[in-house]
Amino acid sequence: MIGLISATAAGAAARDRLAAAWPDRTRVYEGPVGDAVRTAFAQCEQLVCFLATGAVVRLVAPLLSGKTEDPGVVCVDEGGRFAVSLLGGHAGGGNELAREVGDLLGAEPVVTTATDAVDLAGLDTLGLPVEGDVAGVSRALLDGEAVALRAEVAWPLPPLPPLPVTDEGAYTIRLTDRLVAAAEREAVLRPPTLVIGVGASRGAPVEEVLGLVEEALREAGLSVAAVAELATVEAKAEEAGIVEAARRLGVPLVTYSAEELAGVDVPNPSNAPLAAVGTPSVAEAAALVGGGELLVPKRKSAASPAMATCAVVRRPGRGRLAVVGLGPGARDLLTPRAKAELRRASVLVGLDQYVDQIRDLLRPGTRILESGLGAEEERARTAVEEARKGQAVALIGSGDAGVYAMASPALAEASDDIDVVGVPGVTAALAAGAILGAPLGHDHVSISLSDLHTPWEVIERRVRAAAEADIVVTFYNPRSRGRDWQLPKALGILAEHRTPRTPVGVVRNASRPDESSRLTTLGSLDPATVDMMTVVTVGNTATRDIAGRMVTPRGYRWQAAQEGAE
Repeated sequence: MIGLISATAAGAAARDRLAAAWPDRTRVYEGPVGDAVRTAFAQCEQLVCFLATGAVVRLVAPLLSGKTEDPGVVCVDEGGRFAVSLLGGHAGGGNELAREVGDLLGAEPVVTTATDAVDLAGLDTLGLPVEGDVAGVSRALLDGEAVALRAEVAWPLPPLPPLPVTDEGAYTIRLTDRLVAAAEREAVLRPPTLVIGVGASRGAPVEEVLGLVEEALREAGLSVAAVAELATVEAKAEEAGIVEAARRLGVPLVTYSAEELAGVDVPNPSNAPLAAVGTPSVAEAAALVGGGELLVPKRKSAASPAMATCAVVRRPGRGRLAVVGLGPGARDLLTPRAKAELRRASVLVGLDQYVDQIRDLLRPGTRILESGLGAEEERARTAVEEARKGQAVALIGSGDAGVYAMASPALAEASDDIDVVGVPGVTAALAAGAILGAPLGHDHVSISLSDLHTPWEVIERRVRAAAEADIVVTFYNPRSRGRDWQLPKALGILAEHRTPRTPVGVVRNASRPDESSRLTTLGSLDPATVDMMTVVTVGNTATRDIAGRMVTPRGYRWQAAQEGAE
């Protein structure tokens, strides 16, 4: 919950805007400001104070416990010009809250956390448990000192800055799931690599289940902070001891059918679970379903009779491939999700001209693998190969990456050994449609006229189908110096089913600084004025030119009314 505190009418007005926008996230605290701040500080995960920073500093100073316990606190000035992250920037989410408040109120977010100020991913912002000399290692990264990266397990990390990351250094980042104490000048990150398979008799107490898990981890030298999930058979999905053990560990409980578990090869099958739940193994099989290394074979709890079993598996870190659509070119049409994925990636793969569009958004240390036109399949293979190495990879394309772009060749290369995330983008057809008016208001289709990858016979068949179905058509890749006859041919096919007065929209470089557009007709369009940077949208029999805008109605009753009026 976010506590909202204000002292003046101006502050209350801004406060109420936040409360209206986030009704389920916020709570307004009335009354004397000092009392309101103290109460909200105790009750809320975050605070937004519409007060001077000095006043808030004095009010919260006696309440502070530590950077991992204190809530995030953001101050907004009376004029609503700035949203200052004052406290709990990382652990309390104050930095991100300042950005959110700034977006909503039109205020400038002010973030002074050192790593954020230089666009370095803070070690405590990676979503992994971290301990040790986090401040010292972060300072070393900021100062450009030698930092050793000891990756004992593979995990897709965001980019490190362009610093001398070596095997030896005065400071160390250690990536491990082992039960080790951080050494001097060392920060230890624990990725969630461990899966605990558990089985239990009916009524097994949580203390027995949890005690067995913790003992197995401790004796194997593994950290409980690296546990990703508890896994068991579906028949035990509501077994109270297992459910509560997962809750106390703070991890999800994942279940599998007996048939799935029976198909897993395990070293220690048993007739007892086979008779009870239909599979010769629960603990080992549940842990091994997703593959990995069996670190702790099935073991029983020490109680007599033993009511719980467990096994521990280390699953290999999976690389991550984000296929990101950059939109048509304008920065404000690049989605926030796309920006987040670009900043998360340690490796960026893309066409050189697209890389130039977003180079300034990348974090320092991002490795850039760029190439020229015509290397789409090579870029797709490169992106998948980098993800298979355990990297966090972003593969970029213009518009939407799934529309005439990089998603299909990349996914054709990828298998189920990496995680793939698709990030949608604004397509050229949508950007052009918004410029022209509403040409895509009813059924529509996009057809590429490039026959480099698709035989012309197939393209022509699709154009004829769209013409006969009276569907609005947007042509991508309409004409180049080496392909100058395809567009006239396609327009001729449409003209067999549509009148010469049919509106046609022509948009070049939609949303970019040299954008141009015009509205013409099927009978008047000169194909020689079109190039590869252009999309051509041809209306259907209902499309009209209304006040210079291309409009396709959602139904045909409107068309009948228009024709009657004419």
